[in-house]
Amino acid sequence: MSDTVRQDTLVSLLGGKRGAFDATAPLVVFILTWILTGNSIAWAAGASLLSAAVIAAVRLKQRRKPRAVILGLLSVAVACLIVLYTGRAQDILLPRIVSNAASALVWTGFIVFRRPLLGLIVGGLLGQKTRWRQDPDLMRAYSAASWVWVAMYTVRVAILTPFWNSDEERLAVVAGGIAQVALSWPLLVLCLIVSGWVIRAILPKDHPGIRHPVDPAATSEPEKTAS
Repeated sequence: MSDTVRQDTLVSLLGGKRGAFDATAPLVVFILTWILTGNSIAWAAGASLLSAAVIAAVRLKQRRKPRAVILGLLSVAVACLIVLYTGRAQDILLPRIVSNAASALVWTGFIVFRRPLLGLIVGGLLGQKTRWRQDPDLMRAYSAASWVWVAMYTVRVAILTPFWNSDEERLAVVAGGIAQVALSWPLLVLCLIVSGWVIRAILPKDHPGIRHPVDPAATSEPEKTAS
């Protein structure tokens, strides 16, 4: 993003490579253990939960945000409890499907109520708070770019749901797990690139950029004084 916030800053805020690893490693452990133990859900769930606990301990030792670490551990615990309760290994995908569906709805809601989340995130990073909301061009740009994020979450749901619904258990678990990994970090980077392009495309050429929100009321005041 040339005039926007550095992509690596946004990626870091949203979890980054480390966050993607923390979210997908327990799933990979679940799949591998499930295969190696002859489709044992109990062993797979236990190994997945253990790997999540180890990751959480390491992150806490590195003084990462405790809330994010604990939520990550709880999400894995919930997924493991679900598969143990249902006896369906492919239900390991269910929490991710639900969370992405919820994210799509939340991002959509914020756009509808004229508070696009991308603007809130970038504005927070730039120390602008919500001053950008006074700029009609930035409001349009952030709203349009936020739809890219809605699309990302929707794509994840659309791809993972058929695997979760599949009657072919091995295909559902293995292929669904691979799809979930592929839809994490790589899709996030693509989403950042596309949303950055959308912002640049929508902002007028004479706009000073997202670092300098334009307040129409403030710019019109000098004109009234001069007249």
